[in-house]
This record gives sequence, C-alpha cells and structure tokens, in this order.
Amino acid sequence: MKRNFLKASLVGLAVVLVGIAPLAYAQDKGLIAISMPTKSSARWIADGANMVKYFKDKGYKTDLQYADDDIPNQLAQIENMVTKGSKVLVIAAIDGTTLSDVLQKAADKGVKVIAYDRLIKGSKNVDYYATFDNFQVGVLQAQSIEKALDLKGGKGPFNIELFGGSPDDNNAFFFYNGAMSVLDPYIKSGKLVVRSKQMGMDKVGTLRWDGAVAQARMDNLLSAYYTKDRVDAVLSPYDGLSIGILSSLKGVGYGSASQPMPIVSGQDAEVPSVKSILRKEQTSTVFKDTRELAKVTVAMVDAMLSGKTPEVNDTKTYNNGIKVVPSYLLKPVSVDASNWKVVLIDSGYYKESQVK
Repeated sequence: MKRNFLKASLVGLAVVLVGIAPLAYAQDKGLIAISMPTKSSARWIADGANMVKYFKDKGYKTDLQYADDDIPNQLAQIENMVTKGSKVLVIAAIDGTTLSDVLQKAADKGVKVIAYDRLIKGSKNVDYYATFDNFQVGVLQAQSIEKALDLKGGKGPFNIELFGGSPDDNNAFFFYNGAMSVLDPYIKSGKLVVRSKQMGMDKVGTLRWDGAVAQARMDNLLSAYYTKDRVDAVLSPYDGLSIGILSSLKGVGYGSASQPMPIVSGQDAEVPSVKSILRKEQTSTVFKDTRELAKVTVAMVDAMLSGKTPEVNDTKTYNNGIKVVPSYLLKPVSVDASNWKVVLIDSGYYKESQVK
C-alpha cells in the first residue's frame, strides 16, 4: 500500500516537473540590454517600461538603463552591458554618431544591435532599426498648421517661426524636412512669412530637445521681431519644446481674448501637452504609440535570436553613412481637440483622469 502510494507520488511529481519544465526554459532565453537616453521625457520612460514588459512576456531578462542625456554615461553603460553578457543591445542613442567604437566591441563578442527610434550613424554594426515614419511626423505637424490657418483656402499672409529638434538626433532632420515639404511652398509664395528669417536646422535646432532653450529662443524672437506684429504660428517638433514656447508666448500676453494663442504643433502626446490642447493653448501633437514600437522591437530581437529574419518594411530610407539599415516604420497619428479621446483614451494609452 505504501509502496503504491510512493510510486503514485513519484509519478505525480514527475508530471508536475515535466509540466513546469517548458516554463522554466522559456524564462531563461538570455539577457537583453536596453539603453535609453533620459528620463526627462515621459515617452522614454514609457518606452523602457513597455520593452521590459514585452521582453519578460517572451521569456527574456532585461537590463534597462537611462543615461541622463550624458554621452560618456551612455557609452560606459553600453560597455558594461556588453561585459555582462547581453545577447542584444537595444539603443536609443543620445548622439547617434558617438557609438562606433563600443558597437565594434559588441560585434566582436557577437552581440546584435537594434537602433531604437533614433538612428545610430557611422557604424556597420547596426543590425536593424525600429522607429516611426519620421518624415511623416513632420508632415503631420505642418499639416496641422496648414489646416488651422486655412492656407489651402488661400488665407494669409501669416507670420510663422520655426523650431527644430536636437541636431545630434538624426530624426530631427526628418521631422524638419517633412514639415518643410508642406510649409516651404507657402513661404515661397508669401502666404507664410518667417520674420526672423531663421530657417534650416543649423539655425533653428534645439540641442538635447531642451524646453528651456526653446523658451529662451522664443523670448528672443518675440522681443526682436514681434513687438508690433503678431506671430500666428510656431512649428514645434516636440511637446517638451512646445510647453517652453507656450510659456514664452503667455509671458507677453498671448492666450488672452484680445491676443489669441498662435497655432503651435508638437509631438509625443505627453500629458502636459494633451492638457494644453484641452485648454486650447497648444493646437496639436503627433502621437507615436510606444507600445507598438516596443512590440516591434521585441519581435525583431526574438526573430534574430531564433535564427529567423526580422520583419522590416523599409530597406532604402535610413542610410547611416556606412550602410542602409533595414528598418520597420510605424505610422504616427496627428492628435488635436477633435480626436484626442479616441486616439489616446479609447486605445488605453492614457486614462481620462490623467489628462483632465
């Protein structure tokens, strides 16, 4: 009797062990390193959290680190990630031109590299790139200005000032060029007037996407060119800059009944800017669903480590100076007062209580 009971118990234990063995194996697929630029932007915090979650769901361990927008810090973190035995590096670079040496060290150890949202330049050791259609982001920003001013309907002339992103971020040039593909014909026809004459990324770029820098520049533009004239629109490529620009505008009386706020664009659908849109200050933003970008990136990593070829949908656009990096581009979405709830709340990206 006891012998039969013992035998049955052992069989039962074996069944249990067999049942959990695949789970244990699935949870030991290796270490994935995630290098993010900064926590100063809510979107990077969301990017990191989403990737950790989706990698964990696939059975990977993660090493997520933020570099505080400090290039030497990011380089040191990535070197340490390679030393710790990471199988893949997922990198959102602070400066996409500074990583060649550390990526060569990674390649020498067989570590794969995915550029995340920001292209890594000047290195052959970039396997894939996961991002949004960055040219289209700029197009959407400019189209929000075009629509609000009814430029297609022949209205104008209007005064506009242009802001660009950080010159060390390759995406900033795509945003600017996309926007100018829409705005430049109106500038050439005189329907839009850049009173400062400041055009081109060398003049309008904002290092490190710093909102305080954007605010200071807007202060200078207003005092130099708009003491008597009104600024009707501001092209802003990122919500963090938009908030600084809006602060500057409010400081000289814009946003009142007698002096309505100019049309101001943005990007990333950060909570302060969504609130600003609801207050009828910022006009629009461009939503990039970081959940989807994280899913695409995790799928790329999982395919590579499974001996498969990751899915891409662009093999022409992103030349990093050494090679064209195979890329997967997601679609951005323009958000304003008319569709914010459907895009941001109904999709589950935010709770309504977060933005009201």
